[in-house]
Amino acid sequence: MKRALTLLSFGAMLAFASTQLLANGNIEHGKQKAATCFACHGADGNAVIPQYPRLAGQYNLYLQQALHEYKDGQRNNPIMKGMVATLSDQDIEDISAYFSSLPSKLDTLQGHIQGDK
Repeated sequence: MKRALTLLSFGAMLAFASTQLLANGNIEHGKQKAATCFACHGADGNAVIPQYPRLAGQYNLYLQQALHEYKDGQRNNPIMKGMVATLSDQDIEDISAYFSSLPSKLDTLQGHIQGDK
């Protein structure tokens, strides 16, 4: 019984810690801050033009990394560099939280990979 309680306590502590690590960004603030993103990526994060990535349902930390890479020039895209130039770290966390919270309409890669027919 003592072992079960110890394991339960440890599990609860891990769950709390992981929630705190992943709970960065405010979805509602992100929706407001992402308004300029909607023209290309859609308000629902599911861009309809193939040249623009679908952001809905992407991993939060992946979106944050990508935005930071556009901002610091690791990813070379003049349009995105201009879009993220004035974003703070909190803005990036909020926008990433918003797009990652949205349901993706992409259920398969069929027709979404260059060269697919």
